[in-house]
Amino acid sequence: MKITDVLRAEHAVFHNLFDHIEVTVPHVKSLAEVKGLATLVEKLHGPHSKTEDDLFIEPLEPYFDQMGQKETFHAEHEHIEAALERVQKCRTLKDAKKILLNAIAASRKHFDKEERIVFPLAERILKAKTLSDLGEECLHRREVGKKW
Repeated sequence: MKITDVLRAEHAVFHNLFDHIEVTVPHVKSLAEVKGLATLVEKLHGPHSKTEDDLFIEPLEPYFDQMGQKETFHAEHEHIEAALERVQKCRTLKDAKKILLNAIAASRKHFDKEERIVFPLAERILKAKTLSDLGEECLHRREVGKKW
């Protein structure tokens, strides 16, 4: 399986989770619940981002550099992760909801960019065997690390 297929499948799971959070969070009555949802997203997003950075973005960095986007993808991952961490430090329900929903919106925007630009770029530039080898490595990491 190509790494782009693996990552697209993970994105589909995230989009369903984001849909649920966007519908649920406005009605949540406890700070602990919002923090719990943020923790859930954080625990899923961390391994996903690391896989993208290590296996996927790194081989494409020379092309991102040419496009002036080399730092953007890493920075977006860091921004999302930092926002999810900030939810844990919130003292008010209102602030926690706002930060979590902003992190979800940033994630959706980032995923959209990957799906429209990065995945097609990878499929044009990288060899089919490379995409498959990276996909197998991604699946192997998931199995060995049991991070999901």
